[in-house]
Amino acid sequence: MGKIQVETCEIEGLKVLTPAVFGDNRGYFMETYNYNDFKEAGIDLEFVQDNQSSSTRGVLRGLHYQINHPQDKVVRVVSGEVFDVAVDLRTDSKTYGQWFGVVLSAENKKQFFIPKGFAHGFLVLSDTAEFAYKCSDFYHPNDEGGLIYNDPDIGIDWPYQEGVELNISDKDQKWSKLKDLK
Repeated sequence: MGKIQVETCEIEGLKVLTPAVFGDNRGYFMETYNYNDFKEAGIDLEFVQDNQSSSTRGVLRGLHYQINHPQDKVVRVVSGEVFDVAVDLRTDSKTYGQWFGVVLSAENKKQFFIPKGFAHGFLVLSDTAEFAYKCSDFYHPNDEGGLIYNDPDIGIDWPYQEGVELNISDKDQKWSKLKDLK
């Protein structure tokens, strides 16, 4: 294998990627993306858009997906820490409706590959977090869908922090439940 360690997840298609980090007393260097290493890991895609967001502790974004223009994503945290979640929306999958979560941080430098067919969201665990993601298709604002973050049928075990109030957009509070998807 190249310069990344690949962990498969309980849900087929999801992968946690840990790059090789080369450090010394000056700091560190790592490749966050190398086409050949990703291809060897089974991620042979063309990425067309990079995004980055900044959020504060308690911000919960998601669970989002694109309806007609689905995106494969590789997500990572540039600074801070988040709990990142993917929910399987592939109706032909034996894990339909199941979720997987992983802590991504600037410290652990892990990346999370989320293929098409998943809803995605994250909860910020640090004072602030900068979140970056590569996408295999362009964002289409009129094509977005979502699931409510606290759907009991999905049962995501978000690591809520005592005394921290959730900060969720109005849009993200109005998404439907999994059982209501068409």
